[in-house]
Amino acid sequence: MSTNGSIVNLEQVVKKYHTSAGDVTVLRDVVLHVRPGEAVGVVGPSGSGKSTLINMIAGIDHPTDGQVIVVGQPVHTLNENQLARWRGRNVGVIFQFFQLLPTLSVVENVMLPMDFCNMYRSRERQARAMALLEQVDLVDHAEKLPSALSGGQQQRAAIARALANDPPLLLADEPTGNLDSKTAEGVFQLFEQLVNAGKTLLMVTHDRSLAARLPRIIELRDGAVSRDEFRENLNWAGY
Repeated sequence: MSTNGSIVNLEQVVKKYHTSAGDVTVLRDVVLHVRPGEAVGVVGPSGSGKSTLINMIAGIDHPTDGQVIVVGQPVHTLNENQLARWRGRNVGVIFQFFQLLPTLSVVENVMLPMDFCNMYRSRERQARAMALLEQVDLVDHAEKLPSALSGGQQQRAAIARALANDPPLLLADEPTGNLDSKTAEGVFQLFEQLVNAGKTLLMVTHDRSLAARLPRIIELRDGAVSRDEFRENLNWAGY
């Protein structure tokens, strides 16, 4: 299976939902190729299909038609159990509302993907989680519950959790949408560092000032790609 060296490959992807009022088409013949090390912003008006696109790449949702090949895996062919295992090892997903488990400490939240995918030796997992929390400047909060953290701290904890199994691909759906501008800037700078260290990033954002700083922009309108723009003057790693 040829992926032309890309880590994300969508070929003529269509997504329809069946409703009582008839079929609703959310994605229309989307073709998208993302190479390793790219940082890509996904923009567009509400309802244009941005979150559906991210969910398709993550295997959270399935295409009605077309192919979704991510990290060399045709994810549209996997069942739910296979998808969960594949996702845990290959894709780190970061959501707007953090989705940390409230009854687990911060360090336990970060360890959870390692436990689920049986990655790393049991005695190594806490040390790795602590190292990741140090990377996002949260090591002093490791034993706290998520509710004791600010929104920005919870998002950084969610990023540490997304990095737990060292996935090559990070998918972020409005990761700064619930944060003030100063905190959002800190999260964005962390993403820059991760891309410069070799990660691939796709980030849905409504924040035009942040989107303007990304080296590539994909714009969706009515479920179709209306713009695919590379910015030559923005020199993140991988360009």
